[in-house]
Amino acid sequence: AVGHDESMSESPFIDVLPRARQDFRDRHVESYRRHLAAAEVMPGGNTRTVLHHPPFPLTFVTGQGSQLTDADGHTYIDFLGDYTAGLLGHSEARSLDAAFAALRSNSSVGGHHPDEERLARLMCKRFLVDRVRFTNSGTEANLMAITAARIFTGRPTIVVMEHGYHGGVLYFGAEAAPWSVPYPYVMARFNDLDSVRAQLHGHADDVAAVIVEPMMGGAGCLPPEPGFLAGVVETAHQIGALAIFDEVMTSRHGPHGLADIHGASPDLKTFGKYIAAGFSFGAFGGTAEIMAMFDPTSASPVSHAGTFNNNVASMAAGVTVLSDLFTSDIASAHTSRGEEFRAEVAGVLARRSLPLVVCGYGSMMTIIARAELPRDGTAAADRDSALQELVHLGLTRRGFHIAARGMVNLSLPLTDDDLAGFLNALDDTCAELAG
Repeated sequence: AVGHDESMSESPFIDVLPRARQDFRDRHVESYRRHLAAAEVMPGGNTRTVLHHPPFPLTFVTGQGSQLTDADGHTYIDFLGDYTAGLLGHSEARSLDAAFAALRSNSSVGGHHPDEERLARLMCKRFLVDRVRFTNSGTEANLMAITAARIFTGRPTIVVMEHGYHGGVLYFGAEAAPWSVPYPYVMARFNDLDSVRAQLHGHADDVAAVIVEPMMGGAGCLPPEPGFLAGVVETAHQIGALAIFDEVMTSRHGPHGLADIHGASPDLKTFGKYIAAGFSFGAFGGTAEIMAMFDPTSASPVSHAGTFNNNVASMAAGVTVLSDLFTSDIASAHTSRGEEFRAEVAGVLARRSLPLVVCGYGSMMTIIARAELPRDGTAAADRDSALQELVHLGLTRRGFHIAARGMVNLSLPLTDDDLAGFLNALDDTCAELAG
């Protein structure tokens, strides 16, 4: 869902929605048929909640480079990038060749193989951690990092940011969602260092760690203010707690990830999304002292199971990604390109008399239906939901795929013409909505 029901009912754009939704239905008959068929065997026809949007989600049948084709034969330029996982675009040949070659040698090997050491070495160097372990997703990586912090400190409580997101079972609004893992949580506000300090010092004897996204992705691509991330680390250390930075999305920024750009060095980092080129992947890493708990040869090791943690396809693809397809130099250039593009998006929005802004950093951004840039997740959630949906439907009709909530993530195969086309489509959409 995007925004709040009350903002939908109060929106001046609410009367425009029925026609836009009907147009969407008329253009996507086959996607609708497949949605109904899927609902016979999956609740709501869905197995990944974020992909649902009104009136129904599209079914994509092929993808190549920056393009997607839906079940009705419509082609789109993909500006969502699978919520940052699709950094390489679709069907990237070199990563697939690496994975397929590995699978022809081994499949479910039940033992160690060379690519896991290669990928671990690349990750430690690239992302500035001493040791790393692999998981199947960013959700698992964050669960294991929190587990490590609780065992290492002997404390139970985790400080999280309001409206933070660290995976399917670590989901927060003003409080933890009912489906979140039932750790004892304390809530602080992103970009409010006084709030973080108050919560950490107020629970100094109980806090194991504070976990934060260097940029809050799900909340609206909210970047950190100068000094915030370093202040979080410093304050955590003052009370003997650890700092965990969730770089599942933000490790794509710059040569070493967004935390490094802000001069912040947490005790643990988590990773996922793009690193395995579309195959399932996650990882957590940190200082040698903390990660030593997982050494099976130690006196009292912490067990970390997972049949597919070191699966050969993900490991081989990851080696190719970090060693060739997305080197630190390419990452830096991609970050700069994203900064330039976001400024152009902001320029388009400023030309129209609509309450629309764009937040973000580098190649990640979100178009948010509100008049002013938000500082934290609570502000970002206060948006015009009807206008938000109309922007999404308008761009879809013009052949550009973004998230229903307005998220945009640039992939490597996007051309300058693709970027220019998006700006024109956004301007046309806004002009239509402005009347």
